[in-house]
Amino acid sequence: MEFKEGDMVMLKVSAWKGIIRFDKRGKLSPRFIGPFKVLERVNQQAYKLDLPPELDGIHNTFHVCYLRKCLADEMSVIPLEDISIDPKKKMVDEPVAILGRKQKKLRRKQIDLVLVKWRHNKGESLTWEIEAVMRDRYPHLFVAE
Repeated sequence: MEFKEGDMVMLKVSAWKGIIRFDKRGKLSPRFIGPFKVLERVNQQAYKLDLPPELDGIHNTFHVCYLRKCLADEMSVIPLEDISIDPKKKMVDEPVAILGRKQKKLRRKQIDLVLVKWRHNKGESLTWEIEAVMRDRYPHLFVAE
């Protein structure tokens, strides 16, 4: 596979589990991010990409096996400005509100769960989370109680 200067490519991130995580949703986690512009060809199988400042901790030269040609039109691309990335290079989802509560009964104890509405780069979603963990991480959601 070969690219020219100015081509738009997608960057494979699934092999970076120990270095960078772009969400922890298992098989639903993103496999490619981008698109990024090819700045130059370093050698036969390596290309230098124009990475945004959010990814400044990553070297900008990649082997061709980590690149795919971007076939999408510009309108379907999620801009990186809409994605929140923390200093550990993990994607940050923001909880919006708590919509419900329930208790899960295990063999010897009960766990309090809350239904959390999340805002992220693809819209909104709902998940059940452990109430104690959510109170520690996001105390501002429980102020109105």
